[in-house]
Amino acid sequence: MVTYLKYLPVVFLLFSDGFSQEEKIQQKESELSKIKDEINNLEVELSSKTSVEKKSFESVENLNKQNFLINKMLGSLRSEINSKQKEIKNTERKISDIHSDIKDLKDNYAKYVVAIYKKGPFNELESLVNSSSLQQAVMRNYYLQVFSEQRKKDLEKLQTKKEELAAEKIILEKEKNEKNILVSSKEDEKNLLAAKLKDKNQVLSSIKKNKNELKKLISAKKQAQDKIENLIAQLVEEAERKKQERELNKKEQLASEENTFEERSKIKDENVKFDYDLSTEKFSSFTNLKGKMMWPLHKGKIIRKFGENKNKSLNTVTLNYGIDIEAGKDKNVRSVAEGVIAAIDWLPGYGNVVIVSHKDGYRSVYSHLSEIFINEGDKVKAGSVMALVAEGLDGEVLHFEIWKAREKQNPEQWLAKK
Repeated sequence: MVTYLKYLPVVFLLFSDGFSQEEKIQQKESELSKIKDEINNLEVELSSKTSVEKKSFESVENLNKQNFLINKMLGSLRSEINSKQKEIKNTERKISDIHSDIKDLKDNYAKYVVAIYKKGPFNELESLVNSSSLQQAVMRNYYLQVFSEQRKKDLEKLQTKKEELAAEKIILEKEKNEKNILVSSKEDEKNLLAAKLKDKNQVLSSIKKNKNELKKLISAKKQAQDKIENLIAQLVEEAERKKQERELNKKEQLASEENTFEERSKIKDENVKFDYDLSTEKFSSFTNLKGKMMWPLHKGKIIRKFGENKNKSLNTVTLNYGIDIEAGKDKNVRSVAEGVIAAIDWLPGYGNVVIVSHKDGYRSVYSHLSEIFINEGDKVKAGSVMALVAEGLDGEVLHFEIWKAREKQNPEQWLAKK
């Protein structure tokens, strides 16, 4: 994980195994508390503005930043809900296994009862009298004792299994209640996000024709482009470091099988205590997609091309590191290829930004996003919906970039012709 990112996802499920359950919960609560505090601070900052000041680019950025933080909380809640669902399935599987064990024990004991009913109980004297020899009598008596002991053990085991069943049912009920609380919290955050997006759109509508605010946006975008370039460079450096590390690990594995390649290929961030695998080796080729790549927005229209673009109303020329795609009816932002979510960040002028790492050293960048549905470290397929495009000063427009290591690519040369 690059150290450039200021805000990190609260991915409770991915904390390292060295932490106890209580420490994981405390870490999660601490991260969520920090995010909520920052949202409150931004809300206070926004509330302190005058009615005129609220109709400004700065107010839009304030709300964009709040939306980013809310998306972080939503990502955390989605992860926790998925984790809780897995726990529920495991508990349900345990309950099913216990039911099966209880049934087998009951069936075996029923057979024993039927045998006793039909033939009557045997005792030690009977086994001696009916035996043809002393050896047979001793063996009969031995097996009768073993049989009797096994039946006692079966009864004890049956009681134990019933107790286990009762305990697992209590755990299942608890897990279901916890999941319901998480789902409710997720809905609350989604409603809050929708409200913030509405507030932002109202501010946007009041400043869309304000040239001074547009100039602020252009200035912020220039700074954001530099930050994205720095972020890409750090991701490239991290990938190169991991490649060297994997090569060293392969040599070490020849001498020792102590650790698997998968375990060694994981990135560990000591500051935030979670890890995820950014390896792209198992993905399909990105290079082969040139000229036939799917669009990140279905039925989208390019309104700003790669390279220099002139703004007629402001009479300015800006350099675009990617392309800007105006959304149609479909607002879903999709990954253009198989990859792994390398970074989720917020940048002034670009809003929410998602960077996906692909095979062959390529990365795709998606910005101007509203709700985000993925977390850092997630594996995505080509066409996977990652987010929704956000409303900006120029409408619902997705900014899209492609990088080969540190080199900017013209996305139009990659996307399939319409």
